[in-house]
Amino acid sequence: MRRVALLGAALAFPLAACGGEAETLDPETTEELAEIPESLAPFGDGYPASGDPCRQLGESEATSNYLDDSALLVGCPSEASAEALGGDIVGNVEGVRLVSVPMGDANVGMGENGPPPPAEGDALVDGTEYNATTILDCGFDGAEPTQRCDAGVVRNWMEDGSHLVEVQKPDGFKRALFFDGTTPVGADSAEADGSAGWDFDYTRDGDRVTIQYGPETYVIVDALITGG
Repeated sequence: MRRVALLGAALAFPLAACGGEAETLDPETTEELAEIPESLAPFGDGYPASGDPCRQLGESEATSNYLDDSALLVGCPSEASAEALGGDIVGNVEGVRLVSVPMGDANVGMGENGPPPPAEGDALVDGTEYNATTILDCGFDGAEPTQRCDAGVVRNWMEDGSHLVEVQKPDGFKRALFFDGTTPVGADSAEADGSAGWDFDYTRDGDRVTIQYGPETYVIVDALITGG
C-alpha cells in the first residue's frame, strides 16, 4: 500500500524563503495519509462534501463486518479527518480509518439524522420524504423478481450527489440501496436479518439494473434515479 505523506515531516526541514531566510515547518501539522483501496469499495468524490478526503464505502468482503443499517460507513485517510466526522471509528484497514456515521434506521424510514432536504426544484411526493415513488419488481429467498414492492428515492441525499432508494419488503422491513449516479454501489445490512456479509452485485440491461443482494433481487429503472 502506497502512502502519501503531507509536507512538513517531523524533521525540521528548512525551506528557502523569498528573502533568502529559512523557515521551519511545524512538525505537529504532519500526518501520514493512507490511500483508500478499492477493496473497501469507495464511491463518490468526497464525504461529506465533494473534494473532502473521506469517502463513503460500499459492500465488500473488507467492509461487511462494519456495515450497519442505521449508519453510513465512511473511510478516512487520517485520524484527524476521521475524528472530524463526529461518528465512531470502528476499524482500521491498511491505515484507513473506518467511521460509522449515524443516519437513522433505514428500516423505519428516514429519521432526524436522515438526508438533507432535496435540491430546489426536486419536490417531494406528498406525505413522503421521497422525490419519487414507484412499484418495482422484486424477489426474495433466491426467487426470481416476480413480486411487486413499493419503493421511493431520495435524490442527492449526500452532498457528493449519491442517491438512496428504499424498498418496502413483504416482511415489513425496508432495504436501503445506494447509488452513485445510476450505478448501484451497495445496500444496508444488519446482523438482525442475516444480511451482514451478503454479496452485492448487479447487471444492467439498457436503462434498468437488476441488483442481487444475497437472496434478494431488485429491478430498478434509471428514470427513478434521474427523474427522467
